[in-house]
Amino acid sequence: MYQALYRKWRPQIFDDVYGQEHITSILKHETETGKFSHAYLFCGSRGTGKTTCAKILAKAVNCEAPINGSPCNKCASCMAIDAGIATDVLEMDAASNNGVDNIRDIRDEVVYTPSSLKYRVYIVDEVHMLSGSAFNALLKTLEEPPSHVVFILATTELHKLPATIVSRCQRFDFRRISTEVLMERLSYIADKEGIKYDNEALRIIAKMAQGGMRDAISLLELCAGTRGDITPALVVETLGTGGREELENTVKAISSGNFDAIFSIIDSVVRSSKDILVFWQDLVAFYRDMLVIKTTSNAGNYLDLTETETERLKKTAALFTKETLIYHCRMLDDAFYTMQKSGSAKRTVAEMALIKMSDTTLDFSPDAILSRISKIENSLAVGIRMPQNTASDISVETEAKEQEKKEENEKGDAAQIPTKADTADDTLRVLRGWNEIAERAASGDMAALAFMRQGRAFTDQNGRIYIRFPNDFALSMVNKAPHADNIRAALCLTLQRDIKDSELVFGVISGEEEEETDLDDLNF
Repeated sequence: MYQALYRKWRPQIFDDVYGQEHITSILKHETETGKFSHAYLFCGSRGTGKTTCAKILAKAVNCEAPINGSPCNKCASCMAIDAGIATDVLEMDAASNNGVDNIRDIRDEVVYTPSSLKYRVYIVDEVHMLSGSAFNALLKTLEEPPSHVVFILATTELHKLPATIVSRCQRFDFRRISTEVLMERLSYIADKEGIKYDNEALRIIAKMAQGGMRDAISLLELCAGTRGDITPALVVETLGTGGREELENTVKAISSGNFDAIFSIIDSVVRSSKDILVFWQDLVAFYRDMLVIKTTSNAGNYLDLTETETERLKKTAALFTKETLIYHCRMLDDAFYTMQKSGSAKRTVAEMALIKMSDTTLDFSPDAILSRISKIENSLAVGIRMPQNTASDISVETEAKEQEKKEENEKGDAAQIPTKADTADDTLRVLRGWNEIAERAASGDMAALAFMRQGRAFTDQNGRIYIRFPNDFALSMVNKAPHADNIRAALCLTLQRDIKDSELVFGVISGEEEEETDLDDLNF
């Protein structure tokens, strides 16, 4: 009868357990010296070797001729345990046997000596599933068991175990297995099974397994079912996951605001065999990698990538600020939660989220505004002009000429409001949307908003902005930190351009000036 690869290649000695040397070395020493514990607790994520080590340990303590702390797998005891006919080794699944009666049966049995082996071993898998009364029944037996009994408890959720149980066991934490170790084991199994493969394909399988050896071997078997060579393209098609190139293209489309590319990518995901939720999880992981690149100095320590992949990731991450990446990660997380409940509307949710990520002006949340401000600050720091999407955009050459004019005009008192004589050849134009700008700048401060709304904003042909108030008191309440800085930031967001302090002038409207410019007739 055919046997699944993960069962066929399950380790039979401690030396064959990959990625858990910090545990197997201790267990080998204890069984070799005969100084093993009466109760063990194996905890860790699925497929990392908990049950495998429990079975090896059960054989090791009963082996008639152990070799370096591992079972010989040739004596009568080892063969009986492997065949599942050893009545002194009991495996129990606590998920389906979690009642107090099941534990009472064990408590009644432990008083009897083993029938054929040296030790009676109880392996309780998923022990966290036991009920409260079952834990209480197990507690006393676990604390003072007979000398011929060994308990091995395994769990994937350590936090659900009572502290009284944990404290009575020798605890071992099974780590997620690294991609390199998984690849090494997969290549060994593939060679033995006559499976032809590509190393990059094994890397994709290992990463998909997320640190679990059993999952990795199962995925290898699934891909090998085509009876052809295991290639990266085959793995992507079989497992329903997109490659890094597709994720990179998605991120670049978001950065450039290429809506056509975004809709095309989502359409290809929906039409293919890939699950859009799997694609979304891959995209979240890609953003996580970019955030690591952006925030750490030793990103290689936290990324499971090749050098080539790391270099490409650095170039992609350079398209975003740290604040934008965090904003995008939150949007991806919110969309993923929504997609899980949206049923057939997953596609629409995904498209809407990516569009909003591409154009932050569609979102007025604090995170979106912070993302936009960070872009402006980054552009100021590197001396690059922000791209503008308004009809009033001007070329870089024209801006340079205007900048020269500004510098000449600013040689005088830049902070002084120009009089009519000063602006005889420069007509001030009303800056529309001041109330909206004031609301953004106030950031919920209603007192500040009340004074800001009293102001009126104008702009001249050189791009300077004049904000005038009806009296000195209103001016003094606004022209100070942090309100002045908030107003400048709000103007930058609204006008989609950089505004220097020298280009923003606060002042009071004089009576003569108000009459001559007919300010009262202007509607804001």
